[in-house]
Amino acid sequence: MGTLILAVTTLFLYSIGTALQALSFRGKVHTSNAVITLIGILALISHGALIWETIRAQGALNLGFFQSAVLIAWLIVALLLALNLRKPVQNLFLVIYPMAGLSIIFTLIFSAPPRFISPDNWGLLSHIALSVTAYSLFTLAAVQALLLYVQNRQLKHNYNSLLVRNLPPLQTMESLLFELVWAGVILLTLAIVTGALFVNDLFAQHLAHKTLFSLISWAVFVGLLIGRYAQGWRGVTASRWTLAGCLLLMIGFFGSKFVLELLFKQGG
Repeated sequence: MGTLILAVTTLFLYSIGTALQALSFRGKVHTSNAVITLIGILALISHGALIWETIRAQGALNLGFFQSAVLIAWLIVALLLALNLRKPVQNLFLVIYPMAGLSIIFTLIFSAPPRFISPDNWGLLSHIALSVTAYSLFTLAAVQALLLYVQNRQLKHNYNSLLVRNLPPLQTMESLLFELVWAGVILLTLAIVTGALFVNDLFAQHLAHKTLFSLISWAVFVGLLIGRYAQGWRGVTASRWTLAGCLLLMIGFFGSKFVLELLFKQGG
């Protein structure tokens, strides 16, 4: 019952935050950044309590498919709220809040075999923490890249849409995108290094494909950064590379967990 109450409370708060941001986006109401932040913090607290209720299991941490999704969604919201204090990222709430809500709904409806992690295994936990933070940053980068792509295309066709009028200038959008990519690459690099140091029996745990996709996505992001500073890549090109790298990374993480845990029902 406690889990259900927390889930409903969190969904309610995310719904309010999404509705207010949508009305503000359409110019129907003027909502201060402080109000949006307060609602987000309340939702984050309720979301965090829900995670604590769902991942604790028999003295271990259950990081199964849906539990991992809810955890990453919480971290994405937390990072976005922190960014919102100093960057013009309010429009990202229109995507991130519903996404976080969907992760909670899926967790309530569906189940998957548990994946237990000992809380005493600090090496593995550090790898997981770096990985999920990197995934969260790249998810924000993917949403930012998608907005930048649409904005760029509409400006080139002189289409003065509601989206274009609400987004910051292109230079600001691009600057934020590359800040997210840089932070994500640093954390992904550390995650790969800690994985090599602390994850044992890579092939026995069916993690080889996850590692391969992570390395390929890392190469894509590094290639994007090199192209940015060597060739001046920006706009549509930067968006496409970012989306490609994020897609590879998400396939490596959630794709592998989906196949192993939901299709083959492998826990551990």
